[in-house]
This record gives sequence, structure tokens and C-alpha cells, in this order.
Amino acid sequence: MAFGVFIHRSDSIYDDTPAERYQFPRQYLDRARACVGDWIVYYEPRKVADTKGYYAVAKVERIIPDPSTPGMYLALIEPGSYLDFATPVPFADESGPIERGVLNDEGRISGRAQAAVRGLSPNDFNRIVEAGLADETPLLPRTGVVTADHSLRDERSPFVFDEARERVATLVSRVVRDRVFRRIVLRAYDERCAITGLKLINGGGRAEVEAAHIRPVEANGPDIVSNGLALSGTAHWMFDRGLIGLDDDLQIIVSRQANDQDSIRGVINRSGRLLAPPREADRPHQQFVRWHREHCFKH
Repeated sequence: MAFGVFIHRSDSIYDDTPAERYQFPRQYLDRARACVGDWIVYYEPRKVADTKGYYAVAKVERIIPDPSTPGMYLALIEPGSYLDFATPVPFADESGPIERGVLNDEGRISGRAQAAVRGLSPNDFNRIVEAGLADETPLLPRTGVVTADHSLRDERSPFVFDEARERVATLVSRVVRDRVFRRIVLRAYDERCAITGLKLINGGGRAEVEAAHIRPVEANGPDIVSNGLALSGTAHWMFDRGLIGLDDDLQIIVSRQANDQDSIRGVINRSGRLLAPPREADRPHQQFVRWHREHCFKH
């Protein structure tokens, strides 16, 4: 087992759904197989406009031939393992590439940096995940403060693999994942309720909206921004109980089973549509919207 990097771009020509599967050609099969049962970091190339750099982690469950495309393979992602970073990590900073493994013996960037699938050392994995989970200005929950020690001590090089395993334990922590999910969703929606349009900040500087999963974690909903909505407490309650939902065009729909439909419509923003993020990749994905409509919404 080994850590790895999978290159993915938002305008990819491949049949990728980062939280579920990653498509790749035969030439990368051995490298991808080495990552089975372990964690990979998603990276968006620098040539992509507004690149996110290293932007997420996920665990590879298994590799299968792509049944729809001869010569291609799919790395299937373990359900519930995908996590967007609170802070996307750039390829390099003033000290050079954060992924030291792309450097050659002369300290220059090698052709390895162009490989769509490549191995990742425990030290580089630590460094990238540490930076990705860091948050200089965290959006704290309204009750309580979650803190976690994500410190890295590079001087402990003999134990770097153990530190990588400790980092993995952090990635599967529900407390940490909820904190990161809240950050990425509220940032995408500018801390504004997607249903009502209200943007309220309390006296402590905390946003009075919550990060809601469209498809819940309990139903294998991933911690990805396209499976999230920023909602006020009341809107969140109604969404989870199926009193409001979304159609395929992100129009807000009200359940006929609601006992006060007019009042519900009164709190919906004037457009009647979900106030979605400007970035296409951050908007609710159709598969999650349909899941909610089929399994939660009260028709």
C-alpha cells in the first residue's frame, strides 16, 4: 500500500467523479494499484485557470477495468472517504514545491510532475494534508469550539510513516470532517442561506448558517462541496425533513404535505431558485439533488 497523487481538473475529458471514481489509461495501472487500500491526494494542474492545486483527499477501495471504455480503468473511491481541503494547497511556495518527490537530483522539477498518477511519500503526504486542513480564519460552529493539533515535526523523520498514519486518523475523524465541511460549504455560499438569501453574522462574528449535506453521511453522502448547502437553522430543518427540496433546475419546491405551504414560500428568496455558488463545480450535483428528492422530499 502507498500514498499517491491523482491529477484531476474540473473540465476533465475523463469520466471522473472525484468522490466516487477516477478514470485513467492502462499506462498508470501499476501506480494506481499500488494505492489500493490507501489514500491519494487530488491535484489540479497549474495550467488550469484559477487552479485549486492540491484540493482533496480520498481512499482508493479497488481498481476495475472500465466496463464502458476498453483500455481504461476506474479507481473506485471508498464511500465516505473523500474530503475537500479547508484550504487548497498551491503546487509551490517560496521554498519550492510542497511535493518534494517531483524534484530530480539537481533539485529541479522533473517530468514526474506531469504524471497523472504518481506515488507520494509519507513525508509529502503529511505536508500536503497538514496544509490542506489548516485554516487561518476558521468559521467556528455556533456552539463550542473544535480544536485539533495538526502540528508536523519534520525532525522526527524516522517516524514519518507513523505520522502519516496519525494524519489518516485525523482524516477519518467525524469531528474534523464536519469542521472542514462547514468551512468549504460556507465559503462557497459566501455564508448566505441558499434558500432564504439571508446572510446573518452574530455578535461573535460567526455565520448564522449551517452546512447541510444534501445526501446525508448516514446514506453514504460524501463530504464534498457539491453535496452541501448553506442553510439557516429553519431551512435546514425543513430540508432534512423533506418539506422543501430542489428540482433538476435548482428551483425550490415545497411539499404538498407541509401544513403551512404559504408560510414556507414566504421565507424562500424572491427568485424561487436556490442561490447557488458562482463556481460550477461547487454547485449541487444532480445525483445528490435527485437522491434527496427521491428519498427525503415528501411528494
